[in-house]
Amino acid sequence: MTSSRKQININAARIGTSIEQLQQHLGADDIATLLAVLEAMKRDPQGSALMEQLSGAFNDLGTMQGAVLTYAPYLAVILSDDPLINPA
Repeated sequence: MTSSRKQININAARIGTSIEQLQQHLGADDIATLLAVLEAMKRDPQGSALMEQLSGAFNDLGTMQGAVLTYAPYLAVILSDDPLINPA
C-alpha cells in the first residue's frame, strides 16, 4: 500500500519534546503504541512508513486524541494535510 502523503521534514528535537511531555502528563499505558512510533520517528525522522504508523496510532487513541494534542501540539503539525503548514 502506498501513501498519498507527501514527505515532510520531521524535527527530531520536537518529537523528543513531545515524547517527554506525553510521558510526564499522560499514562504511558494508554498511549504506548503512539509513544513507540514517536520513539522510532525520533531515531529515523524521515522514515516514510512511520508517518502511516503515526497516523494509525493517533486514530486509534479515540477520545485520548485531545489530551495528546494538548501536550504534544507538534503532532497536529506533522499530521496535518494543510499545504500551508506542510508545503510540498
